[in-house]
Parts: sequence; structure tokens; C-alpha cells
Amino acid sequence: MNESSVTLITGGGSGIGAATARRLLELGRRVAVTGRGEERLRAFAEELGNPDELLTLTGDASDHVAVQAAVDATVERFGRLDAVVANAGVATHDTLADGDPDGWREMVLTNVLGPALLIRAALPALKATRGRIVLVGSVAGFVNTPGNIYGATKWAVTGLAENTRRMVTGDGVGVTLIAPGRVETPFWDDLGGLPDGRLLTADQIADSLVWALGQPEGVDVNTVVVRPVGQPV
Repeated sequence: MNESSVTLITGGGSGIGAATARRLLELGRRVAVTGRGEERLRAFAEELGNPDELLTLTGDASDHVAVQAAVDATVERFGRLDAVVANAGVATHDTLADGDPDGWREMVLTNVLGPALLIRAALPALKATRGRIVLVGSVAGFVNTPGNIYGATKWAVTGLAENTRRMVTGDGVGVTLIAPGRVETPFWDDLGGLPDGRLLTADQIADSLVWALGQPEGVDVNTVVVRPVGQPV
């Protein structure tokens, strides 16, 4: 990525998305971030000093109109789009036996439809720049967990990454799946606290994302699984 490159990150107001945006801005890149919480996005921008290189956009990552509007606003503001990071995601932390189907709907739409909508909206601009698509998956998208629907959505993201790669590689667009293990993020808030053992930080996963985005032209790194040392599965 060159110094004038532009990256759009969904779910960029906190956690891995925010950490990645910070890293890119530190490198002199231009960044747009989306999120459903306007107040959170405003606080994030203020924390960074409201730089001209940052564009915040309120919208639902699972809504086609909002996603297309975010892509259009990014291109209008910065004149191009070099990469997108499908980071927005939610988890219900329940199972098929005891879960709330209403929560499942939001999770499936955000985690599976959301990345697909981002790819659909951004592809014309990414073809023009021979850019990159990064999908944030999970180790849960490679390891089966009894009754876990969140994991099923991440299995879908794993498949979406390869299906997308096969579609766009002839256009010079790269596709990378970053699949983190346990990360210290708000993901654990509804589970009563962090699990035992070592966890990765959002900044460490952001380093992997920035590394993938910074690969030389013609290099397409496809699947990166990142676990903390000590996580057995």
C-alpha cells in the first residue's frame, strides 16, 4: 500500500477495527470506519484528534443501502478505495439448545451477509486500484464447537473468503482471511469476563491485518490463523 492508499473498515469504532485504523493512520494512510454507534465513532475520532485522514460513517454493516453509501462516501471523500476490511461482527454466546432465535438473526446477518455486502459494494472500486479484501474470521471457523451458531457463521466467512478469491483473483484483487483465536476485546463482555489463559490483544491482530494489507503487488496471502500461545484449539 502506498502512502495515499485508502482503507474502509466495518466495525471500526472499537476493538480490532479501531486498532487497525490507528495503525494505518500512524503509517500515513487514509481510513474510513463504519459502526452502528454514532457516539462511539465520534469519541474514537476525538481521541485521535479528528484527523483529516479519518472518515467516520454511521451505518449497519448488514444493510445493503448503508454499506453502499459508506463505500460511495469513502470514494467521494478520498478519491479512491484500495482495501476493505470486513470486521463488524457479533456473537450471542449460546447454543442450538438454549439460544434466542432473534439474536441468531442479527448475528447471521452481521457476520455473514455483512462481508458479502461489503464485497459487492466495494468491488468496482477495488478492481480499479487492484486492491485487497480482508475478512476477519475466527478460529471458530475451523474448529467445531457443540451447538455453536457463532462458529457456524465464521465457517461461512471461511468459505466466503475462498469463494471470493476465486472470483476476483483474475481482476488483480487480493483476498485474505485473518482468523484470530482468543482476543482481549468486548467480545467477552456478555460472558462475565475474560477466559483464563493468555489472550491476544486487538493491537496484535491489527498488526496481522496491516501486514496482510501491506503485501507487495502480485502477492496474495489467503489464510492467516493467529492464536495466542497456549490456546489448544
